Amino acid sequence: MSEIPTIQLNDGTEIPAIGFGTFEIPSDGSTYKAVSTALKDGYRHIDTAVAYFNENEVGQAVRDSGIPREQIWITSKLWL
Repeated sequence: MSEIPTIQLNDGTEIPAIGFGTFEIPSDGSTYKAVSTALKDGYRHIDTAVAYFNENEVGQAVRDSGIPREQIWITSKLWL
């Protein structure tokens, strides 16, 4: 994957402009596999939500990736 462009936030922090979404990926090992593959392919921004019921697999894939946590953005949404 080529270099992903970034967006600069108000505090100067840069976030990858393109993220890997996990909506409707089941929590049956599929999310873990998809996120692991996305991270291997160069994604550093993962989008998830409590309502997706797959955050545990997202977290495990991030932990197992070997990529320093400070290099990965995770965006999430809270349940209503």
